[in-house]
Amino acid sequence: MKKDKAIVVFSGGQDSTTCLFWALERFEEVIAVTFNYNQRHKAEIECAQNIAKELGVEHHILDMALLNQLAPNALTRKDIEVKEGENGELPSTFVPGRNLLFITFAGILAHQLGARHIITGVCETDFSGYPDCRDAFIKSLNVTLNLSMDKQFVIHTPLMWLNKAETWQLADELHALDFVREKTLTCYNGIIADGCGECPACKLRKRGLDQYLSTRKEL
Repeated sequence: MKKDKAIVVFSGGQDSTTCLFWALERFEEVIAVTFNYNQRHKAEIECAQNIAKELGVEHHILDMALLNQLAPNALTRKDIEVKEGENGELPSTFVPGRNLLFITFAGILAHQLGARHIITGVCETDFSGYPDCRDAFIKSLNVTLNLSMDKQFVIHTPLMWLNKAETWQLADELHALDFVREKTLTCYNGIIADGCGECPACKLRKRGLDQYLSTRKEL
């Protein structure tokens, strides 16, 4: 695969940055694509730009503002509280159709740029109940993209079966643990690195990091 070209769906967060390092190790040419859907924190896009620039990765930012209009949620509206799902309901941070649109448009960009591989950081192990992070959805979309453009795209999901501790371990194996910890933005309150420590994303990230570091010290 080293001679191939790959597109990474890239938010500047822990997961997508780990996937970016994963792709850089495996493909000759790696291109990152970030989507501007008028998300709650513009720092997310700035963070993605900074990381791509530092790593010397070609970076595209695509306008997806319509998603903000169609899918009001805690990631696009400051007046909607960030809450975890209760009684079987999805979290308030779920953006309907987000991964469907992001990966589809990544596929269109891949078609334009002559890339066959698409990488996304979705994960079914720590997926917060988001239906568009499930393996079955990704496999289905992969078939749909191939049929729609008569191409043989391959969607890679390096984190699909990893919990957060294992995702930190992967970053460490890629010699990127400190980079991911210090330069990514996962926090729902828009704070880079270790974040606010209070939102669901920060708690999940910290719990995974603490779990991995406790194991790492024993090695």
